[in-house]
Amino acid sequence: MPTKEALYDEAIALQQEGKLEAAMAKLKALEKDEPDYSLVHAALAVFHGKLEQHDEAIAYARKVCELEPADPFSFTALSTICQKADRRTEAEEAMAQAMQLQFSGQ
Repeated sequence: MPTKEALYDEAIALQQEGKLEAAMAKLKALEKDEPDYSLVHAALAVFHGKLEQHDEAIAYARKVCELEPADPFSFTALSTICQKADRRTEAEEAMAQAMQLQFSGQ
């Protein structure tokens, strides 16, 4: 059986071939087997954002923040996704969290 990393790589390859829906289906299947694999949630956040499915994108980005609470980039990505969804307050809150993590880690 392929590893979670191999399955993730297969999904990314599909996306790079322009097969976004197939990539998302593979990632969602992987999510069921590996619910704590943050890269899956991060990719799904980006892909849903590309499709302008903002609620789904934000939900996946929030899951990444839940799984990686000490990673400032996770909150920066959430902020970016919220900005694209025109959710300024949420974007500002996520960016503030990212900055706090960044400065506390130095």
